[in-house]
Amino acid sequence: MTREEKIAQTFVELADTLVNDFDVIDFLQQLTVRCHDLFAADAVVLLAYPDPQYLHSPAPCDPHPALSRMVDLALHEGPALDAYRTAAPVMCAALADAPGAWSHFASQASDIDYASAFAVPMRLREETIGSLLLLSADGSPLRAADLVLAQAFADAATIGLLHARTVQHVGTVNAQLHTALQSRIVIEQAKGYLAAQRAISPNNAFDAMRRHARRHSTLLTTVAQHVLATGGLPASTPTPTPTSSPALPAPDHTFRKQRQPGR
Repeated sequence: MTREEKIAQTFVELADTLVNDFDVIDFLQQLTVRCHDLFAADAVVLLAYPDPQYLHSPAPCDPHPALSRMVDLALHEGPALDAYRTAAPVMCAALADAPGAWSHFASQASDIDYASAFAVPMRLREETIGSLLLLSADGSPLRAADLVLAQAFADAATIGLLHARTVQHVGTVNAQLHTALQSRIVIEQAKGYLAAQRAISPNNAFDAMRRHARRHSTLLTTVAQHVLATGGLPASTPTPTPTSSPALPAPDHTFRKQRQPGR
């Protein structure tokens, strides 16, 4: 699949929220996976703001403890928080030169070998619901075109989430966001296990779990839990054989001469 095809597919996926079985965990994880695949980013973290109380991170693309600790700091300082507060992209090509207000975030990021950070807000008009953080280890700046595309992905995801809240009960979507922190760890563990077992890339393992979840109208988290418990994807439910209808009598095609009037 070409890069252009991946971009087009991503926009279609981000629009696919107006369904009864919408899975916000699947939705957010897929956003981070696509950004990791398309951009020069070694880690992608989504910071959501489901209620006025706090930001949290439902979908980093890597559950490594060191990244989780850095994400905890990103909730309180750094480019992701600034992008959320200002509703504008924030770029830091060299974390070594980061503003003093980011000192703890920059130090933690440098300790786990990230050299640059970029963040775009998740926004729709006057409402901002979070931000998308991209981290790079080699310190190369994010291309201007990629920054525009990352913002477009974030905007499309925001529209999708807000529409999902409108169509579904708002508490359902928010509840999924609150449980996402635990769910994404299970998904990442299952993705890594399946990738090792099948000798495929983690992204391909994620796609396999996601396809199964969608094909069987099952939550992605449920599929991941099954992978960890049994070592493989759930068995596909066989398609039921349709019951045969009673045979109808063969039509009588015998020609019957019509009686002519007056005879």
